[in-house]
Parts: sequence; structure tokens; C-alpha cells
Amino acid sequence: MTKPTILVATWSDGLFAVTGDGRTQEIANQPVRGLAPDGRGGALAIVGRHSLRRRAPSGEWTTVATSEFELSCCMTVQDTIYVGTDDARMLRLSHEGGVLDPIDGFDSVAGRDAWFAGSAIVNGQRLGPPLGIRSVAANSNGSILFANVHVGGIPRSMDGGRTWQPTIDINSDVHEVRAHQANPDIVVAASAIGLCMSRDAGATWTIERDGLHASYCSAVAFSGDDILVSASTDHFAAQGRIYRRPIRPDGDIVAVEDGLPAWINGIADTGCIATNGSTIVVVDRAGTLYLSTEFGRAWSRSTGTRLRRVGLLDSAGQELVGPLPRHAEQLTGVARAQALGGE
Repeated sequence: MTKPTILVATWSDGLFAVTGDGRTQEIANQPVRGLAPDGRGGALAIVGRHSLRRRAPSGEWTTVATSEFELSCCMTVQDTIYVGTDDARMLRLSHEGGVLDPIDGFDSVAGRDAWFAGSAIVNGQRLGPPLGIRSVAANSNGSILFANVHVGGIPRSMDGGRTWQPTIDINSDVHEVRAHQANPDIVVAASAIGLCMSRDAGATWTIERDGLHASYCSAVAFSGDDILVSASTDHFAAQGRIYRRPIRPDGDIVAVEDGLPAWINGIADTGCIATNGSTIVVVDRAGTLYLSTEFGRAWSRSTGTRLRRVGLLDSAGQELVGPLPRHAEQLTGVARAQALGGE
């Protein structure tokens, strides 16, 4: 069995490729976020807040485009790259031009004037992210795009980004959206009010909480026939838990066990659950990386790696994971991780 390679993005120490017990720094001394598959067997990442870069299957990184905007997340849909920003804009890479152009239709989505920043006052200081796009997704045939605005719901586009319509209530406080890799109608989201599910490509949503110890969900992913979701009491919780739920309509939410601790250290934040084939990666706030190559039926762990985001990637460029805290030690501040090529 080939061991998967996990790309680990950090808040300030660049990006590392982790394979088994080995670790290689591929990008140094810069914040990296927004890891995503590029559809060619490689990966995309946002480096230094303003640069969109691509990783070839060989491990070589090149700059695809730069922008005056602070970039937050990205995705490839067929031959087009979409990029979200920290000021809630959607950009699109012009063909062969190396320019990220704003999508005007996203600026006029209904209800935009009610969006707000997901921050809070703690000890007299405002903490938390700006009003921005936290994650993006596209359904399996690329016909529908989804943008998770924090805090602004999940606008969707059914015409390649030209126009956008609101879907879920913005007060659901969505932290991550994911679309199923094969069924174009199934979309899920992790929100502050529970696990959100749509079986009609985002037209309607149901909220599930039964089985969770708390409703605050911060990361979500698909694995085989299941949905994985992280839950905690709030963003600053001392511990969290990982749950699974079958994709089928009549499934129940149950805690993931089989070697994964009942409680992880803090939350698993946006992008911090990555899946690819039978492989799952989970990263908690302490930077502990949990790995399963058996659909979650057995787990190993790696400590001393402060992760911000993680992910997994196969030869078709299919999957990934997400961000942790800005303070870090050792292998510092992981933003997202992605696994490449293991079975």
C-alpha cells in the first residue's frame, strides 16, 4: 500500500508535505491557505494572501496569478479557477491571462446587505475573521457553484458564476460547504446550528442535531457512503468530537470511534477534515493529525505539528482538509492539508 502524502499549509511557516514519518518543506516562511485540488493531479494554494499558486504532481510550485485582494479559498471547476476573498468577493481566473477578475454578479446577490463579519468582542478586543468567503464548492458535474460566506449563508450560481442566489438562512452561520463527488444533488455544510444537508443541489436545506453533543459544527467532508462532521460547544471550545452520518436519508449521526479519541483537543476547523478514497485526515486545534486509511475503521496519530489546514489529493485531484489557529510551534500554524496519491 502506498502511503498518502499530506500537504499541510501553515499560518506563517509555509507548506509541508508529510508522507509517513517523513516531512519536507515545499514553501517557506509565508502564510498558506485555501488548499484545493487543481483537477490535474496537483493542487492549488493561496500563498502570502495575494498569490495563487499551483503544485504539479512532481511537487514543483508555480505562480498562477496574483491579486490586490486578500484571497481566502479557491477551487477548479472544469477548466476555470474560482477564488474567494476576505472581503466577500468572488474572482475568476481569465483564460491564459494570469488575471483574477471580479465576478460582478456576486456583488449583487440578494440579501448581501445583511451579511456580517463573524467576529466577537473578547476582553475588550474584537477577535475573529472578517466578512469573507470561507469555503467554496461545486457539484459533481460542475453545473452549480456554492460560496460559503461567513456570515452570509451559501449563495449558489447555476450559470457559471454570472448570477447568484441566496439559499440557506444567513443566521445558520455556515463554516464550510462541501458537494458530493458523484451525486450532483447532494451538498452538506457545517454550521453553528448543526449539520446542514441538501438533496436538491442547495435549493432547500435540512438541519440535523440529534446525536451531536453540541450543535456548533465547523468542518465537514464526505468519506465513502458517509458524511463526517466536527462538533463542539463553540469556536473556542476546549474539546470537540468527530461524527459520521450515512448519506442515505434515514441515517443517524454517531461518534467516530475505532481508535479516534472520543474528544479531540479543541475544534477541527474549516478544512481540517480531508478525505480521498479510503483515506481520512483530521487535524485538531492543538495540531494533532489523525490519519485513517480504512474509511475511519482504524486510526494513527502524529503530534507536534501545528496545523492550520489539511487535505488529500489523488491522481484526478479530488480532495482536501482545512485551517487552525494562528499561533503555533514546531511545524507551525497549519492552514490546510491535502493528501496525494495513496490508496
